[in-house]
Amino acid sequence: MLLNYPNDLYVQLSAFSFGLLAVMAAFFISRLYYSAPILVLTLVGILVGSFFGALTSLLKYVADPLDTLPAITYWLLGGLNAVITEDIPALFVVSVGGIAVMWSIRWRLNVLSLGDNEAQALGLHPTRLKLLIIVSSTLMTAMAVSVAGVIGWVGLVIPHAARILVGPDHRRMIPVSITMGAGFLVLIDTIARDAWESEIPLGVLTGLVGVPLLLVILRVNKTGWQ
Repeated sequence: MLLNYPNDLYVQLSAFSFGLLAVMAAFFISRLYYSAPILVLTLVGILVGSFFGALTSLLKYVADPLDTLPAITYWLLGGLNAVITEDIPALFVVSVGGIAVMWSIRWRLNVLSLGDNEAQALGLHPTRLKLLIIVSSTLMTAMAVSVAGVIGWVGLVIPHAARILVGPDHRRMIPVSITMGAGFLVLIDTIARDAWESEIPLGVLTGLVGVPLLLVILRVNKTGWQ
Protein backbone atom coordinates (compact mmCIF):
# COMPACT_ATOMS: atom_id res chain seq x y z
CA MET A 1 0.00 0.00 0.00
CA LEU A 2 2.75 2.45 0.92
CA LEU A 3 4.49 1.86 -2.38
CA ASN A 4 1.38 2.95 -4.25
CA TYR A 5 1.53 6.38 -2.57
CA PRO A 6 5.13 7.64 -2.53
CA ASN A 7 4.00 10.98 -1.13
CA ASP A 8 2.63 9.30 1.98
CA LEU A 9 4.10 10.48 5.28
CA TYR A 10 5.03 6.94 6.29
CA VAL A 11 7.21 6.50 3.22
CA GLN A 12 9.00 9.77 3.88
CA LEU A 13 9.58 8.94 7.54
CA SER A 14 10.81 5.45 6.65
CA ALA A 15 13.16 6.84 4.00
CA PHE A 16 14.64 9.30 6.48
CA SER A 17 14.90 6.77 9.33
CA PHE A 18 16.60 4.03 7.35
CA GLY A 19 18.74 6.49 5.40
CA LEU A 20 19.95 8.04 8.65
CA LEU A 21 20.50 4.57 10.13
CA ALA A 22 22.69 3.55 7.18
CA VAL A 23 24.74 6.75 7.18
CA MET A 24 25.22 6.76 10.95
CA ALA A 25 26.22 3.09 10.91
CA ALA A 26 28.87 3.79 8.28
CA PHE A 27 30.09 6.86 10.18
CA PHE A 28 30.41 5.28 13.62
CA ILE A 29 31.78 1.93 12.40
CA SER A 30 34.48 3.75 10.43
CA ARG A 31 35.51 5.61 13.60
CA LEU A 32 36.56 2.29 15.14
CA TYR A 33 39.53 2.29 12.77
CA TYR A 34 42.16 5.01 13.00
CA SER A 35 44.27 4.26 9.91
CA ALA A 36 43.33 5.84 6.55
CA PRO A 37 39.98 7.24 7.81
CA ILE A 38 38.73 8.29 4.35
CA LEU A 39 39.49 4.88 2.85
CA VAL A 40 37.91 3.08 5.82
CA LEU A 41 34.80 5.27 5.61
CA THR A 42 34.49 4.47 1.91
CA LEU A 43 34.86 0.73 2.46
CA VAL A 44 32.44 0.70 5.39
CA GLY A 45 29.97 2.69 3.30
CA ILE A 46 30.18 0.06 0.57
CA LEU A 47 29.60 -2.71 3.12
CA VAL A 48 26.61 -0.96 4.69
CA GLY A 49 25.19 -0.24 1.24
CA SER A 50 25.57 -3.90 0.29
CA PHE A 51 23.82 -4.97 3.49
CA PHE A 52 20.82 -2.73 2.89
CA GLY A 53 20.84 -3.75 -0.77
CA ALA A 54 20.49 -7.35 0.37
CA LEU A 55 17.54 -6.35 2.56
CA THR A 56 15.94 -4.66 -0.44
CA SER A 57 16.44 -7.82 -2.49
CA LEU A 58 14.80 -9.84 0.30
CA LEU A 59 11.86 -7.44 0.29
CA LYS A 60 11.51 -7.89 -3.48
CA TYR A 61 11.66 -11.67 -3.09
CA VAL A 62 8.75 -11.80 -0.63
CA ALA A 63 6.71 -9.08 -2.38
CA ASP A 64 3.58 -9.76 -4.42
CA PRO A 65 4.94 -10.40 -7.95
CA LEU A 66 1.80 -9.00 -9.62
CA ASP A 67 1.51 -5.71 -7.76
CA THR A 68 4.14 -4.77 -5.20
CA LEU A 69 7.22 -6.16 -6.96
CA PRO A 70 6.78 -4.06 -10.12
CA ALA A 71 6.22 -0.96 -7.93
CA ILE A 72 9.46 -1.62 -6.04
CA THR A 73 11.39 -2.28 -9.25
CA TYR A 74 10.24 0.90 -11.02
CA TRP A 75 10.82 2.96 -7.88
CA LEU A 76 14.40 1.69 -7.66
CA LEU A 77 14.95 2.78 -11.28
CA GLY A 78 14.03 6.35 -10.36
CA GLY A 79 12.02 8.95 -12.22
CA LEU A 80 9.91 12.08 -11.98
CA ASN A 81 6.89 10.68 -13.79
CA ALA A 82 5.13 9.72 -10.54
CA VAL A 83 5.73 13.03 -8.76
CA ILE A 84 2.49 14.90 -8.06
CA THR A 85 1.70 18.42 -6.89
CA GLU A 86 1.03 17.27 -3.33
CA ASP A 87 4.65 16.11 -3.05
CA ILE A 88 6.10 19.56 -3.67
CA PRO A 89 5.35 21.44 -0.37
CA ALA A 90 7.04 18.91 1.91
CA LEU A 91 9.93 18.50 -0.52
CA PHE A 92 10.33 22.27 -0.76
CA VAL A 93 10.30 22.84 3.01
CA VAL A 94 12.82 20.09 3.73
CA SER A 95 15.11 21.11 0.87
CA VAL A 96 15.10 24.80 1.80
CA GLY A 97 15.67 23.93 5.45
CA GLY A 98 18.60 21.64 4.64
CA ILE A 99 20.15 24.18 2.27
CA ALA A 100 19.76 26.89 4.92
CA VAL A 101 21.65 24.74 7.42
CA MET A 102 24.46 24.12 4.94
CA TRP A 103 24.66 27.79 4.01
CA SER A 104 24.80 28.85 7.67
CA ILE A 105 27.91 26.69 8.23
CA ARG A 106 29.57 27.36 4.87
CA TRP A 107 32.75 28.81 6.34
CA ARG A 108 32.95 25.95 8.84
CA LEU A 109 32.87 23.53 5.92
CA ASN A 110 35.94 25.28 4.53
CA VAL A 111 37.73 24.84 7.83
CA LEU A 112 36.58 21.23 8.19
CA SER A 113 38.06 20.40 4.78
CA LEU A 114 41.50 21.12 6.27
CA GLY A 115 41.18 18.09 8.56
CA ASP A 116 39.84 17.33 12.02
CA ASN A 117 42.98 18.40 13.88
CA GLU A 118 43.17 21.76 12.13
CA ALA A 119 39.45 22.36 12.59
CA GLN A 120 39.66 21.56 16.30
CA ALA A 121 42.68 23.83 16.69
CA LEU A 122 40.61 26.67 15.17
CA GLY A 123 37.82 26.18 17.72
CA LEU A 124 35.41 23.89 15.90
CA HIS A 125 33.94 20.59 17.09
CA PRO A 126 34.44 18.29 14.06
CA THR A 127 32.24 15.46 15.33
CA ARG A 128 29.28 17.73 16.10
CA LEU A 129 29.66 19.48 12.78
CA LYS A 130 29.82 16.20 10.87
CA LEU A 131 26.69 14.92 12.63
CA LEU A 132 24.83 18.11 11.70
CA ILE A 133 25.92 17.72 8.08
CA ILE A 134 24.94 14.05 8.06
CA VAL A 135 21.46 14.65 9.49
CA SER A 136 20.72 17.57 7.17
CA SER A 137 22.02 15.79 4.05
CA THR A 138 20.24 12.56 4.92
CA LEU A 139 16.93 14.36 5.49
CA MET A 140 17.11 16.12 2.11
CA THR A 141 18.21 12.97 0.29
CA ALA A 142 15.58 10.77 1.96
CA MET A 143 12.82 13.21 1.06
CA ALA A 144 13.94 13.34 -2.57
CA VAL A 145 14.28 9.55 -2.80
CA SER A 146 10.88 8.93 -1.20
CA VAL A 147 9.29 11.09 -3.92
CA ALA A 148 11.35 10.29 -7.03
CA GLY A 149 13.01 6.97 -6.29
CA VAL A 150 16.71 6.23 -6.63
CA ILE A 151 18.34 8.68 -9.05
CA GLY A 152 22.07 8.22 -8.68
CA TRP A 153 25.21 10.11 -9.75
CA VAL A 154 23.76 13.62 -9.54
CA GLY A 155 25.08 14.18 -6.03
CA LEU A 156 28.43 12.64 -6.96
CA VAL A 157 29.14 14.27 -10.32
CA ILE A 158 27.78 17.80 -9.86
CA PRO A 159 29.79 18.84 -6.76
CA HIS A 160 33.02 17.75 -8.47
CA ALA A 161 32.08 19.74 -11.55
CA ALA A 162 31.21 22.77 -9.40
CA ARG A 163 34.58 22.54 -7.66
CA ILE A 164 36.34 22.69 -11.02
CA LEU A 165 34.34 25.77 -12.04
CA VAL A 166 34.44 27.88 -8.85
CA GLY A 167 37.05 26.28 -6.60
CA PRO A 168 36.74 24.64 -3.17
CA ASP A 169 35.20 27.61 -1.33
CA HIS A 170 31.78 26.44 -0.13
CA ARG A 171 30.43 30.00 -0.27
CA ARG A 172 30.49 29.60 -4.04
CA MET A 173 30.24 25.82 -4.33
CA ILE A 174 26.89 25.50 -2.54
CA PRO A 175 24.83 27.82 -4.80
CA VAL A 176 26.64 26.64 -7.94
CA SER A 177 26.07 22.97 -7.04
CA ILE A 178 22.37 23.62 -6.43
CA THR A 179 21.95 25.40 -9.75
CA MET A 180 23.98 22.87 -11.74
CA GLY A 181 22.27 19.90 -10.07
CA ALA A 182 18.79 21.21 -10.84
CA GLY A 183 19.73 22.04 -14.41
CA PHE A 184 21.40 18.68 -14.96
CA LEU A 185 18.38 16.78 -13.63
CA VAL A 186 15.94 18.76 -15.81
CA LEU A 187 18.14 18.20 -18.86
CA ILE A 188 18.41 14.45 -18.26
CA ASP A 189 14.68 14.18 -17.57
CA THR A 190 13.93 15.99 -20.84
CA ILE A 191 16.18 13.59 -22.74
CA ALA A 192 14.60 10.59 -20.99
CA ARG A 193 11.11 11.73 -22.02
CA ASP A 194 11.76 12.92 -25.58
CA ALA A 195 14.70 10.98 -27.03
CA TRP A 196 12.85 7.64 -27.30
CA GLU A 197 9.31 6.51 -27.90
CA SER A 198 9.00 5.22 -24.33
CA GLU A 199 10.37 7.12 -21.35
CA ILE A 200 13.65 5.75 -19.99
CA PRO A 201 13.86 5.53 -16.18
CA LEU A 202 15.76 8.57 -15.00
CA GLY A 203 18.08 6.63 -12.68
CA VAL A 204 19.23 4.49 -15.61
CA LEU A 205 20.04 7.49 -17.78
CA THR A 206 21.87 9.40 -15.03
CA GLY A 207 24.05 6.31 -14.55
CA LEU A 208 24.81 6.05 -18.26
CA VAL A 209 25.71 9.75 -18.42
CA GLY A 210 27.20 10.13 -14.95
CA VAL A 211 29.87 7.42 -15.12
CA PRO A 212 31.76 8.77 -18.19
CA LEU A 213 31.19 12.34 -17.00
CA LEU A 214 32.76 11.57 -13.63
CA LEU A 215 35.74 9.94 -15.35
CA VAL A 216 36.24 13.12 -17.39
CA ILE A 217 35.98 15.25 -14.24
CA LEU A 218 38.54 13.11 -12.43
CA ARG A 219 40.85 13.45 -15.42
CA VAL A 220 40.40 17.22 -15.37
CA ASN A 221 41.23 17.32 -11.65
CA LYS A 222 44.37 15.26 -12.23
CA THR A 223 45.70 17.29 -15.14
CA GLY A 224 44.52 20.68 -13.88
CA TRP A 225 42.51 21.59 -16.99
CA GLN A 226 40.21 24.49 -16.38
